[in-house]
Amino acid sequence: MPDSGVPLQATELVGLLRQRWQASYDLQLVRRQGRFYIQVMWGYLEQQSFPLSPAEYEARVEALVTTLNGLGVADQVRQWLSTTRDRPRLGRALSLALVLPAGRASEFLI
Repeated sequence: MPDSGVPLQATELVGLLRQRWQASYDLQLVRRQGRFYIQVMWGYLEQQSFPLSPAEYEARVEALVTTLNGLGVADQVRQWLSTTRDRPRLGRALSLALVLPAGRASEFLI
C-alpha cells in the first residue's frame, strides 16, 4: 500500500485511538524476524495504574510517530486503526504487520 506522503501527527494518532476505543492506549513498535509490527497494548493513559505520566506518554507517541513516518507507513496505521474490529484486551495486544516501502527496510534493519 503506497503512502500518501501525509505525515502522521501524534495528536492524530491519539485521536484515532480515542475515537476507536475511548482510551489513549499504549503503543509499541516491535521488530521480529526482520519485520516491523505496531502493537496497541492493553494499558492506557486514563488507567490509574498506567506507569507513564501524560508528558511521558506524549513523548513516547511523538517518538513512535517520527519512526512510523520515517518508515513510510503512516497510511497503513491510519487505515488499520480506523477499520480493525478487534480491541486490546488484558494480556493481549493488537498487532499490525507493517509493509515497508522498497528501500526503507534496509535503512531500519541493522
